[in-house]
Amino acid sequence: MKQLTVGIIGAGRIGKVHAQSIANFVPGARIAAIADPFISDETAAWAKGLGVERITKNYLDIINDKNIDAVLICSPTDTHAQVSIEAIEAGKHVFCEKPIDMSVARIKQVLAALEKSPVKYMVGFNRRFDHNFRAVRAAVETGSIGKVEVVKVTSRDPNPPSGEYAARSGGIFLDMTIHDFDMVRYLSGDEIEEVYVSPGVLVDPAIGEAGDFDTAVINMKLGSGALAVIDNCRRCAYGYDQRAEVFGSLGAALCDNDTQSSAQVWSDGGRTGEKPLFFFLERYMQAYATEVTEFIDAVVNDTPVPTGAQDGLAAVRIGLAATISAKEGRPVKISEIEA
Repeated sequence: MKQLTVGIIGAGRIGKVHAQSIANFVPGARIAAIADPFISDETAAWAKGLGVERITKNYLDIINDKNIDAVLICSPTDTHAQVSIEAIEAGKHVFCEKPIDMSVARIKQVLAALEKSPVKYMVGFNRRFDHNFRAVRAAVETGSIGKVEVVKVTSRDPNPPSGEYAARSGGIFLDMTIHDFDMVRYLSGDEIEEVYVSPGVLVDPAIGEAGDFDTAVINMKLGSGALAVIDNCRRCAYGYDQRAEVFGSLGAALCDNDTQSSAQVWSDGGRTGEKPLFFFLERYMQAYATEVTEFIDAVVNDTPVPTGAQDGLAAVRIGLAATISAKEGRPVKISEIEA
């Protein structure tokens, strides 16, 4: 079987994660090139140590290379749509980190390019590939818990971002909660139709001064009539808190945090155990590897990608609706975003 040749655009943290995953876990692919305008000598040496053949500062070197079959877009968010369109038009399969763009109109330009092309296009929602969330989804799919009635997602980061980051991130709902909106869709197998946000600035006033929020509870109505709730916080003293529950007519499926071990110590002072893994890379490293493996498999075997451009569009529309709800203090239907 032909080995898939890939190029990675963006050599920051997530680009490095995907490069390591391909080099260490995906024998069916090889990294021909990595492009980043700000790549350092240290990063270039690291890439060459993984077997990357070419280091460049111009991503068009990858787009225009006829020997590269697929690209992974790990560059800043405001470049995703343009690079996606260029890669699609060059006939390359695309894995794009979320979001495709923060504009519905711009995402639709990517969709229009895909309509004219046979290439695969996958959006990076890594949590769908986590072993815990997949087990909850399986319980829903098999009907073990009956008809879905309530979905709960808890998502809290260990440390808040700076106010400067908050000002350019697109806001908490498009930067952080977008993963949780996708989780509600994934776990329930349903669509979110309405959101109502109760936001707050409880962690860092600088985030509020940047026009953003650091804490939020989001109530949602789903197409089936089921209800969902997400609680977010940009700071969690005990680590990276990632939990979910789906409650149904016959029971519930829920997952807890991953920890370094499941050991507990019992003594006359009480019972203690491990805190959750502290950082998202610790928590989701295997999910990232599974995600990129399934993208490569979809390309090689000509099967549908697990998360497509429509999933990317849906999550952004929900995030935009949540932003309006937070600012205007009212429920917002997702259909308003199209208008």
